[in-house]
Amino acid sequence: MKHRHFNALILGFLAWGFSLSCLAQNTAPNNAPPVVLIVGDSLSAEYGLRRGSGWVALLQAEIDRQGPAARVVNASISGDTTSGGRSRLPALLRQHQPKVVIIELGGNDALRGLPLAMTQDNLSDMTRQSKAAGARVLLLGMEMPPNYGTQYSESFKRVFTQVAQAQAVALVPFFLTGVADAKDPLALFQSDRIHPNEQAQPIMMRNVWPSLRRLLSQR
Repeated sequence: MKHRHFNALILGFLAWGFSLSCLAQNTAPNNAPPVVLIVGDSLSAEYGLRRGSGWVALLQAEIDRQGPAARVVNASISGDTTSGGRSRLPALLRQHQPKVVIIELGGNDALRGLPLAMTQDNLSDMTRQSKAAGARVLLLGMEMPPNYGTQYSESFKRVFTQVAQAQAVALVPFFLTGVADAKDPLALFQSDRIHPNEQAQPIMMRNVWPSLRRLLSQR
């Protein structure tokens, strides 16, 4: 009989400890800073750069300096397309439960000659998925060089504007403003003339930060 009472007492303490553990697990996320999830390609994945020197790392440093508090999760993959981002996004949303999703994709679609309608559909779906998960969306627009032809370049540029307007989300019209359209743009690109170099990264960060800060400040 004594053993049974002792065992019941031990089980009671274990149950009490388990309840406290569950309570701590349930309340901890409320104290954690909101997540900014970045789904991008090589422009965001520090391709050809020193680790920690890319615009995403600079963005986290800017957030830490100015607030509001947030934790940046960089889920960018070099070479990724909007199709790849679309397929990866559901798992990323479940895992990170972001407050803001930054979508930086589309350049590789154009480089591969993929249909613009497909790019637009993928970006629209990623935006809808993010909003359905309770996140705000910031779309980073891209443009193609003039050698792609005026008609194609203008049509590609409109994809981002149309998605942003149709989905009512924030848009940075051209992510590489001040880089690709600089007086001497080659000075801000790596030797492949495709990927911005380390000197360009602060410019790219500053193109994103004002829009992101507004989204983070919204309740």
